Amino acid sequence: MTVKPQTGVKKKRRFSSYEIPLHLMLIPGILVIFLFHYVPLGGLVIAFQRFVPAKGMFGNQRWVGFDNFEYVFSMPNTWNVIRNTVVIAFSKIVLGLVVPITVALMLNELQNRKLKRTIQTVIYFPHFLSWVIFGSIIIDLLSPSYGIVNQFLGLLGAEPVFFLGDNRYFQQTIIFTDLWKNFGYGTVVYMASITGIDPTLYEAAAIDGAGRWKQTWHVTLPGMRMIIVLMMVLSLGNVLNAGFDQVYNMYNTVVYPTGDIIDTMMYRLGLESAKFGPATAVSLLKSGVSMLFISVSYYVAIKFFDYRLF
Repeated sequence: MTVKPQTGVKKKRRFSSYEIPLHLMLIPGILVIFLFHYVPLGGLVIAFQRFVPAKGMFGNQRWVGFDNFEYVFSMPNTWNVIRNTVVIAFSKIVLGLVVPITVALMLNELQNRKLKRTIQTVIYFPHFLSWVIFGSIIIDLLSPSYGIVNQFLGLLGAEPVFFLGDNRYFQQTIIFTDLWKNFGYGTVVYMASITGIDPTLYEAAAIDGAGRWKQTWHVTLPGMRMIIVLMMVLSLGNVLNAGFDQVYNMYNTVVYPTGDIIDTMMYRLGLESAKFGPATAVSLLKSGVSMLFISVSYYVAIKFFDYRLF
């Protein structure tokens, strides 16, 4: 008589004493996340109050329901700000995926290892600079009077261009400079994913007669698929995050029609105009939309790419 093995029965995982130190190491990180990410969520009630700082966070504040939301959407420039935010953020997301992938594929074709590492270092370096520093460099480079870019345009016989003071060029300048600063980081991430591809796959493709382009299309890109999906899912959560640090350090009142975004409007409402209720309402709406987008993108990643983070 033969006994068939049971199927569908999950083995109970035994907890090892060696794992205790590893779990204890997580406690500081969990506390930091709890204190600085979850506790402040209690302040979202300000979105439904006519908040008076003198009464304190737990004082007898006046509840106004959705009046703060109505006030925000009744402002004359709100929809223009939303449009600016979506255009700038979406452009950054698309270019932030396409350009690093393209550069990583190009670097992968380089046979000179020293040259490859040098290029990686050069393009990655701006990522370490804050927008206070990098923005100042950009302002100097694009200055219409002494900037090197306009000096070069002058040599070609062109008139000086006020990149940061003209609504025709400001959005494109913001998008390009953000790409310049951050595409090196994405390139390094995708290069790391390429190094994890089994070399025998390239050998098999070469035996089958595939050239470098077909190897890239049929081996390299499929091997990068998971990290591409991961980066896409994470980036879609920033669809309403056009980059406060960058815009605040580079914009001015002249380019508000094309450069003002949700974060800068929220900053002016809360800290400059002391309208804490409307500012919190904007923040709550932004967080809700971002959560919706990242949830939808994660569902798409599971449904069509069979990719799971958790």
